[in-house]
Amino acid sequence: MQLYHHPMSASSRFIRFLMGEYGVEYSLVHQNPWDREAEFIKLNPAGTLPVLIAESDVAICGVYAICEYIDETRGTMMRERRLMPDYPLERAEVRRLIDWFCVRLEQDATKALVRERIFKVEMPRNSGGGAPDSAAMRAARNNVKQHMRYLNWLAGSRNWLSGKTLTAADIAAAASISVLDYMGEISWPESPQAAEWYQRVKSRPAFRPILEDRVRALTPVSHYADLDF
Repeated sequence: MQLYHHPMSASSRFIRFLMGEYGVEYSLVHQNPWDREAEFIKLNPAGTLPVLIAESDVAICGVYAICEYIDETRGTMMRERRLMPDYPLERAEVRRLIDWFCVRLEQDATKALVRERIFKVEMPRNSGGGAPDSAAMRAARNNVKQHMRYLNWLAGSRNWLSGKTLTAADIAAAASISVLDYMGEISWPESPQAAEWYQRVKSRPAFRPILEDRVRALTPVSHYADLDF
C-alpha cells in the first residue's frame, strides 16, 4: 500500500501512526497540499490528504474512510489491542474525539499555523506563498490555548482520552498535537496532565517515525523528539 501524505498534515500523521500500531506495511509518497497535479487530482478530486492506495490499486480518500478501512481490515485481528472499542457507545466517543482533533482543532488552529509558518515559506507566490499573516497566527494561538485546556481535562480525568484503554482517539490527538509541538506552539507547563499523556504516547515505537519528520521551512523545537520533556 501507498500513502500520499505531507509531514505537517495532522491527518496524514494519524493514519501513519494508526497503521504503525496495526503493523501495516506501506510506503510514503510526499504530496504538497498546494500542488494540484493532474495525477493526484485523479486519485482524489478534492485534492486533500491523506490518500491511501490500497489493494487492487483502489484509492481511499480522507482520514475517516482510511481509518475505518484500516480498522475493519486489520483491527479485528488485534483482539485486545484493537484501537476501536467493541461497544457502540465507546466507539461513538472515540469517533467524536477523532473528529474533534482532526477537524475542530485543525480548523481552529493547526491549519492556519502550518500554512503561515511552513507552507507559505515553501509555496511559490502564485500558489499563495509569501509573508505570514500575523493576525491569523494570533487567533490560532489563542485557540490552541483553549484546546489544550480541554486536552488537559481529558488527560486528567481519564486513563486514556476516551476511557480506560488506548484507542484511535489517542492516536488522532497525538498526531495533531505533534504538529503543533513541532512548531513550538504548546506551553507544556500549563498543561501537565496533557504532557504526561503525550509522553506515554511518544514512547510508543509506532510514533517514532513521526518524530523523525522534518521540513525545510522550519526546524523543530529542541524537545520535539525527546521522550522526556
